[in-house]
Amino acid sequence: MSEKMLKFVGIKKETPSKIDAKERVSNFHEIYKEFIENKASEQASRCSQCGTPFCQVHCPLHNNIPDWLKLTAEGRLEEAYRLSSSTNSMPEVCGSICPQDRLCEGNCVIEQSGHGTVTIGAIEKYITNTAWEHGWVETINPKKELSETVGIIGAGPAGLAAAEQLRQKGYQVTIYDRYDRAGGLLIYGIPNFKLEKSIVERRSKLYQDSGIKFVQNFEVGTHSTLEELKEKHDAILIATGVYKAREIDVPGQHLKNVFPAMKFLTASNKKGLGDKVPEFDDGTLNAEGKNVIVIGGGDTAMDCVRTAIRQKAKSVSCLYRRDKKNMPGSAREVLNAEEEGVKFIWLSSPKEFIGKDKVEKVIYDKMRLGEPDSSGRQSPKIIEGATEELPADLVIKSLGFDPEEIPTLFSEPKLEVSKWGTIKIDLKTMRTNIRGVFAAGDIVRGASLVVWAIRDGRDVAKEIDHYLKVKRQQTETEAA
Repeated sequence: MSEKMLKFVGIKKETPSKIDAKERVSNFHEIYKEFIENKASEQASRCSQCGTPFCQVHCPLHNNIPDWLKLTAEGRLEEAYRLSSSTNSMPEVCGSICPQDRLCEGNCVIEQSGHGTVTIGAIEKYITNTAWEHGWVETINPKKELSETVGIIGAGPAGLAAAEQLRQKGYQVTIYDRYDRAGGLLIYGIPNFKLEKSIVERRSKLYQDSGIKFVQNFEVGTHSTLEELKEKHDAILIATGVYKAREIDVPGQHLKNVFPAMKFLTASNKKGLGDKVPEFDDGTLNAEGKNVIVIGGGDTAMDCVRTAIRQKAKSVSCLYRRDKKNMPGSAREVLNAEEEGVKFIWLSSPKEFIGKDKVEKVIYDKMRLGEPDSSGRQSPKIIEGATEELPADLVIKSLGFDPEEIPTLFSEPKLEVSKWGTIKIDLKTMRTNIRGVFAAGDIVRGASLVVWAIRDGRDVAKEIDHYLKVKRQQTETEAA
């Protein structure tokens, strides 16, 4: 074992310093400073190089974490980057937004022994940003150009990851997306203070320079049916994600100034990108000077409350029906939100939105936790007669996402979906019931993490490659 490793006893865990809350709420810049080389190497050297790397086991991409930590500790950063990017299409993105506290870092062996986890995410981000700075991130140059074409519907993380892998094999790839920029949730859903948009745009440009074609502002079902796209390509991948907001069934839900989370976040992100956003400019989707209430406890809810704070809201409250311990969002994000002035009202659930035309206040029930439900978490129960109210000028619903009705949208009624509305696939081949059409990412598994979308995109690329190889061999045999 290298003498540069196993230093977790003598060197304490250290994360990149965080900009003070009073300063960071005045802008949308990322809140964590980056490691410098000496600090990244020092923290990487804390890795215990354990026999069973639970960090790797619990990473959806099964990244070779101990190996690239060792390379970083030894100052071999280009090799560390090559290894990191061999299993991850967007390591700089995952380093910024993955909930490491629930995945790799949360399962670090030295964390379990009380020495504090290795700061894996920050080192992963440092390695890749260093690679960009030194020109180690190169355009894709396939060894052989293939004639087969693949059409990918959706320019989010699953679609982009699949496109990268397919292009590396030499396929001609075209990505169709309904928005005017590639990135999907990475561009329009996640705020800058977690992921700078320049990082996503840099990655998208790399793919474009690598020969991947992007067709933006394209609606399948409007500009072309799924069947028509099939005629243009040898294989199709549906990677649209899930964007339909879940509703809350309470009186007053149709009052003005009650919005789904993505509408609020998209307006803010577009404004940050320099776009004209009429509903923001006229104050409708701008939280400035308003009492804002966000309903929900996931990471999207945390994005909303922290965005509202930066828009200079008068007050920001988050209602969540369980307690802090049972919150689904990242504990790190909750802490950041608390530092920035968000008020969390645990064990609370909206009962009614009050107002004549626009929402003016929210009545909510106080809750208690009962027996565990099918997910293993304690079920929230209403405490009868225990209600409270809050003033509200803007209510943001962040209750999760469901899939859109893809067969209807794509004018393809034969496309099979599950009882949840997600696209049904063969789990081994990732094929839908329509020949030559595959599906991956959230549109299959439901709303999930970006890292899982990247994993699915890489996996489906292998299956598409296999399908096209077999198809090619059959054609050559028939021709012979």
